[in-house]
Amino acid sequence: MFQDHPQINKLNVSAYTIPTDFPESDGTIKWDSTTLVLVELQGGGKSGIGYTYGDQSVACFIDKTLRKTVLGADSMNISLVLEAMVTAIRNEGNCGIASMAVSAVDNALWDLKARLLDCPLALLLGMARNDFPIYGSGGFTSYPIDRLQRQLAGWADQGIGQVKMKIGREPADDLYRVKMAREAIGETVALFVDANGAYGIKQAIDMAKQFADLNVTWFEEPVPSYDLKGLHFIRHQVPAKMNIAAGEYGYNLPYFERMLEAEAVDLLQADATRCGGISGFLKAGHLCDARRLPFSSHCAPALHLHAGLASPAFQVAEYFYDHVRIEALLFDGIQSPVNGALYPDLSRPGLGLEFKQADAEKYKVS
Repeated sequence: MFQDHPQINKLNVSAYTIPTDFPESDGTIKWDSTTLVLVELQGGGKSGIGYTYGDQSVACFIDKTLRKTVLGADSMNISLVLEAMVTAIRNEGNCGIASMAVSAVDNALWDLKARLLDCPLALLLGMARNDFPIYGSGGFTSYPIDRLQRQLAGWADQGIGQVKMKIGREPADDLYRVKMAREAIGETVALFVDANGAYGIKQAIDMAKQFADLNVTWFEEPVPSYDLKGLHFIRHQVPAKMNIAAGEYGYNLPYFERMLEAEAVDLLQADATRCGGISGFLKAGHLCDARRLPFSSHCAPALHLHAGLASPAFQVAEYFYDHVRIEALLFDGIQSPVNGALYPDLSRPGLGLEFKQADAEKYKVS
């Protein structure tokens, strides 16, 4: 017989805004800070944490709209709680701020469940691999060449064999910047580029052919990710060794299904801070399993570590500079790269993270 499961009896939500250490931009936007929204759930004498990256309004949404749905829910039945949250946001739409709010809570639910079972989340989910390969990601368009080269070469010197840079803000400068990046990292390190949807279709194809001469093997969001026909066309025009990647703005499973049905990408990205949490992230991975397509996590490496290990289709994680810095500031239990990969500490339950409340206080926003 099933025993009674602990109910969720407390939900705290808070937001923390951390300034960048240098002005940052990509092909389409600029920013000087990043906000982390933290959810803490309690039940059965244990606490679990989850988070997303987004505007502090996400915290308000959780407090006003999701709190009443989550409190009193079965801490072990995550699917049931997730479905109730999706129903609760029907009128707000299953995307954007609403989906980011659901994602933060779902992430906390998984951490809490694993802690109640005194088990690392990777083991609870079932490990399909032991390592979590990463690529260093940054190379912002706001960086002068010396800073760009220093950052990318620094990752290569750490043994990270794949790095990514931003392009698209000043397309006329992109080829030169990519040349300088290749010069800094040498010929053996894989080089990726990310336009964040800044190019047009024909422009992207023309640039891809020039990037290929510098052995660029990954072209992310050459056009906006909602342009599935455009991505499909580009994918079939670029050199064979260059993979087209997208998916980071997927907020629900039908989005990923449409992207894959359109044959728009060689590699699908998903972000557990947006796509319905770890639950949605795993489902996106199953779609890739069914199509024998590589799967990748977008940003938030500490959050994706355990879930990535549980996905057979998983190939590589984005080790995003901003989030790596923030996660080290705000959490204990952060894992450092070893030979280009992260490895979980299986002696720690759940996500293996503890929030550093005292250190975070100075970044807290009301």
